[in-house]
Amino acid sequence: MGLMGCESLQSSDSFLGVLTPYRVEVVQGNVVTQEQAAALQPGMTREQVRDVLGSPLLTDVFHADRWDYVFTIRRPGAAPQQRKIVVLFDGDRMKSIDTGGELPAERAFVASIDSFKTSRNAPPLALTAAQTAALPVPAQPAASASASAVPPRNYPPLEDVR
Repeated sequence: MGLMGCESLQSSDSFLGVLTPYRVEVVQGNVVTQEQAAALQPGMTREQVRDVLGSPLLTDVFHADRWDYVFTIRRPGAAPQQRKIVVLFDGDRMKSIDTGGELPAERAFVASIDSFKTSRNAPPLALTAAQTAALPVPAQPAASASASAVPPRNYPPLEDVR
């Protein structure tokens, strides 16, 4: 009976229902969103694709015209996610992209990994027209006469010139 109790404690996610072990968040690869995939157009160069998506996680010597973007995330309190995106090239130009299905929008992706799921009362990131009109007018810089009253500084040379 005592051994069965020890075994159940080892297989449980919590100790006596109170303490839970620390779980490491594992993120691998590149997040590719709908917005990034929409920015890609056939005929773009490899450098342009790299600027949009980042460096590929996998490049194969035997398949030089194929870049694989693999993304996995395991976060406590959120469902694990895995995506595979393949970009094919014809020489130096992008030929096609295979997203393997629907990609999430950036906001939807952030919401899917939010393990807190709390209602955040964050302020809006942009001001309304009324708020912009209510802002004080910035002070004008002082007259340039006071700036010219400061004598120019003369520094010695950085190197010893002989």
